[in-house]
Amino acid sequence: MGTKPVKVGDKVKDFILESSSGKKINTADLKGKKILLSFHPLAWTGVCAKQMQSVDRNYDKFIALNTVPFGINIDSQPSKAAWAKELKLKHLDLLADFWPHGGVAADLGIFLEKFGFSGRVNIIIGENRKVEFIKIYPIPQLPEIAEVLKFLAKG
Repeated sequence: MGTKPVKVGDKVKDFILESSSGKKINTADLKGKKILLSFHPLAWTGVCAKQMQSVDRNYDKFIALNTVPFGINIDSQPSKAAWAKELKLKHLDLLADFWPHGGVAADLGIFLEKFGFSGRVNIIIGENRKVEFIKIYPIPQLPEIAEVLKFLAKG
């Protein structure tokens, strides 16, 4: 990681990114909700696909826990849209942290400069826009989504 990753308690500024569905997602519009940012390095890769499908399968559980989940990485919106269709995602919006290239990941300290993409990281941002949970995974490791849901269920 180029800079130090955010840590629990750090304030996160709101951002606007285009989603796989073509909408502009403004986190400022999600006041009163928690946000899961499930960062994956590159679309169209095996572990990343499984990661996004896992979040999508559990979408209703996240919503029930007052949390809006997003997949996010540096790929462009058209790539994200095609990939979401290929993965048959039913609910999950994939955010394109495309321009400035990896800007949100860099702001959160999880952009891997030498590779040009983010790490594989789950971050939960609370209603107060402070980091409540962050876990950085080895690039080849599939994150265990049950761990994130368990954390959220503790409230």
